[in-house]
Amino acid sequence: MSVASLRRAARESVSGLPRAFWWLWASTLVNRLGAFVATFMTLYLTLERGYSASFAGLVAALHGLGGVVSSLAAGVMTDRLGRRPTLMAAQASTAFSVALLGFMEDPAAIAAVALLVGFTSNASRPAVHAMMADIVPPQDRVRAFSLNYWAINLGFAVSSAAAGLIAEYSYLAGFLGEAALTLACAVLVYVKLPESRPQRSAAGTAEAGAADGAEDRTRMGTVLRDGRFMGVVGLSFLISMVFSQGFYGLPVTMGAAGFSPADYGLVIAVNGVLIVLLQIPVSRFIEHRDPRRLLVVSALLAGYGFALTAFAGPLWAYTLTVCVWTLAEIVNSPTQMSLVARLSPVHGRGRYQGMYTLSWAVASLVAPLLAGFVIDRYGPGWLWGSTGVLGTAAAVGYWLLMRGLPAAEDAPAGGAPPEDGPAAAAAAPAPAVAPAQAPAQA
Repeated sequence: MSVASLRRAARESVSGLPRAFWWLWASTLVNRLGAFVATFMTLYLTLERGYSASFAGLVAALHGLGGVVSSLAAGVMTDRLGRRPTLMAAQASTAFSVALLGFMEDPAAIAAVALLVGFTSNASRPAVHAMMADIVPPQDRVRAFSLNYWAINLGFAVSSAAAGLIAEYSYLAGFLGEAALTLACAVLVYVKLPESRPQRSAAGTAEAGAADGAEDRTRMGTVLRDGRFMGVVGLSFLISMVFSQGFYGLPVTMGAAGFSPADYGLVIAVNGVLIVLLQIPVSRFIEHRDPRRLLVVSALLAGYGFALTAFAGPLWAYTLTVCVWTLAEIVNSPTQMSLVARLSPVHGRGRYQGMYTLSWAVASLVAPLLAGFVIDRYGPGWLWGSTGVLGTAAAVGYWLLMRGLPAAEDAPAGGAPPEDGPAAAAAAPAPAVAPAQAPAQA
């Protein structure tokens, strides 16, 4: 491929998206560049503070528990208070709690603040995803979510390397650095991002009455009664259980096979490198393809990519398995997030995104417990076999769940939303969702 072709492909990948999206994208990148606590919490507690592995595991579990609770709470705040105030509050409180954690010495205080950090850091996700669905036209959402996911992994890859060097000098500097960058995100949101929550239409029209009724009916109970959407949440949980084993089951398996932590670090680094290199070109390839097929294929690739770990021997074989399930991750994540945005009513996106985020938060709690139990009781081969079963179950679930979903992408009737400004999202009509998908009829 020529240089001109590469430039044209890159230009087409980023063109046509609203200006507000790129400010939101920039805030995501800056936020992930400061990721320190989630990556080095265990090492900080065991090496720097001298606590046991059991206590470090307890703190990690409390951090995850905070994320579980905030997923639903932040979803409600996103709809009631708005995307912008929820995002600003989450990032500002995260900056404060992360800085506070760096100064905690008492075990009970560390555990309590870790719970707070998990709550505040996860609270921004429903607001970010809802705002992205507000400001990006439906036909561009797969591309937008892909670019956002690319920013997350680019920031994580850079921050992991930088944080390792910072940790050798001072763990406290790492905590304070993350706090500073998170606070910078809050300032960026305040200065550059307008509120995108759709407003009620003018009273007196049939459309206004429908919109008001939709807003009034959208409660957490509405989300739970939405059968198709809750099916997506359940399938997201299964897929999350599979992908999480790359960070729980894989290091334990490689350690038992005689590999060093450096070997595992080298293998898992392939995941981030491939996402950074392939996310944008793969997204161009899948952008206008049938999401039903993409989700089914990615679920099978994920399940059997991890299942191949049972047969891995040399280091290159483990690396090959990572390549397989990373490709599944690249396809699955933006496609599934676009589907969630498509199924979410315009006035209930915060609650719907909060419920979707909950599936990943719960999986982050269950996955390490499942990995430890299965490996200790039955051996690693059974764990990797179970990932194949979960991937197959998810693929069948996607096929059954989406049989009645219209194949055509839902396009707005009134054209794309304005590029920027406080009324950007309000001008964009709700996605055209088939009656069978509407929350009130699920």
